[in-house]
Amino acid sequence: MARKRNNRRITRGLRFRLTASYALFFALLLIAVAGLLRQGLSSLLDNQMHDVLDQEWAAMKGYLRIEKDGPHWYYDEHDPDETYIVERLRRVYLLTNADGKVIERSTAYQNIGIDPPADIQQNVRVALASFAPGAAGKTYWTERRDAQGAPYLIRAGIVFDEGHHAPYYVAIGIALTNNANILREFTWFYLGVIPASLLLGLLFGWFMAGRALEPVLAVAQAAQRISGSNLSLRIPTRQANDELDYLILTFNRMIERLEASFQQMKQFSGDVSHELRTPITAIRGQLEVALFTAKTTDQYRDAMVNALQDIDRLSQIVRALLLLSQAESGQLTLQKSRLNLSEVVQDLVDQFQIPAEAEGVRLRAEVPRECPAEVDRMQIERMITNLLSNAVKFTPEGGEVRVKLHSLGDSAEIVVEDTGRGIPREYLPHIFDRFYRVPGSGTAPGPDQGLGLGLSFVAWIVKAHQGVIDVESTPGKGTRFLIRLPVGDVRARNLEMAAQPIMNEL
Repeated sequence: MARKRNNRRITRGLRFRLTASYALFFALLLIAVAGLLRQGLSSLLDNQMHDVLDQEWAAMKGYLRIEKDGPHWYYDEHDPDETYIVERLRRVYLLTNADGKVIERSTAYQNIGIDPPADIQQNVRVALASFAPGAAGKTYWTERRDAQGAPYLIRAGIVFDEGHHAPYYVAIGIALTNNANILREFTWFYLGVIPASLLLGLLFGWFMAGRALEPVLAVAQAAQRISGSNLSLRIPTRQANDELDYLILTFNRMIERLEASFQQMKQFSGDVSHELRTPITAIRGQLEVALFTAKTTDQYRDAMVNALQDIDRLSQIVRALLLLSQAESGQLTLQKSRLNLSEVVQDLVDQFQIPAEAEGVRLRAEVPRECPAEVDRMQIERMITNLLSNAVKFTPEGGEVRVKLHSLGDSAEIVVEDTGRGIPREYLPHIFDRFYRVPGSGTAPGPDQGLGLGLSFVAWIVKAHQGVIDVESTPGKGTRFLIRLPVGDVRARNLEMAAQPIMNEL
């Protein structure tokens, strides 16, 4: 059973499939080459036999004379070369008159079969019709086999007697046994070469596939060493600028994203633990103190009031985290409608007038009469509320907060700026992180402090509306948030607010 699983594992492996594909291609290539070579060799041998018979035909016309008393072969009988040539010409030889009556024939021609008189008569008529003085006349080529199956190539045509009066039908032939033997030997040779070549090709393909997959296996081994504790590990490229280097680069980028996500999750878990631990510890401490030291109803009431305040803060943190979690998982979608942003901004500024006056901060708004936009009213109100809340909270007494709204045709620009303490440049990239507080800002968690999640909502809302946000701040002079949102139907189709945790409240 284990051997069967191992065999199945091998046959399903990429190395085996590459080798099998290479072997199949190599086998088909060898077969195709063998077929082409055999066809070319057959054509070459056939052309050679035709050329030989053409030469034999010309020699035959030089030695054969047909006179009144019959055919005669004129040659020097004492010359062995001429004697051999004439014997060779008469080895496969037929001579008839125009009616197909046999005058001379060789035994070999008798074995392959004498041409029927009707065929000879037809051939003679066609040859005479196409015959012109000085021309070779019509030539007939046929292949035949004797009783033993040996192949012969036959060349036939007409010749005339000495007076050029009567035509005669002459056919000479040559055995093709040697050609058949050569083709058969070539075929058997290639049938032996193909398996051997295929075996060598398989071994070579297996070796080359293993060499080619070595970098892939190295990538796999490196990937196995990567875990949550060593996501900083990277796979070095081969500097070949090939597909494998592209795969390695893509894999490294994926690990970078995973490392960032793990780091973010780790930071988030730590932040959540810290934020939840503080009110829980406070609640526990207050209740324990009340349990052991309180003696009057007022003391118990004060302990319960303080505990309820911390519980309310804890509840706010849980609700905010749940809302962000829903946004990240795509469960929260925009509910867009056509509305006038000017009215929304002005109403919120009016609502913040009393808190701003309580802090000694002037709050002014500059909005046009009309600024139509297709947005989610609840989310836009939450975005502006968070910005105004931060601006009022971190602007000292006597300072000023300004809200400006501009219609830019296909977009709306919302600016919230204050004359507060400002944010140092090195902290600006982090103000959008959850629970991030600028060092030395005095924003430690407390009953009167925010949750540290407001700007996270702002960033999420801006991104969900396909807008952009920019922040400028100068320590001691103030901070300026600029948001630009599309006002028309940007084909969001209630775009899922899967915003990344980009921003966070101070």
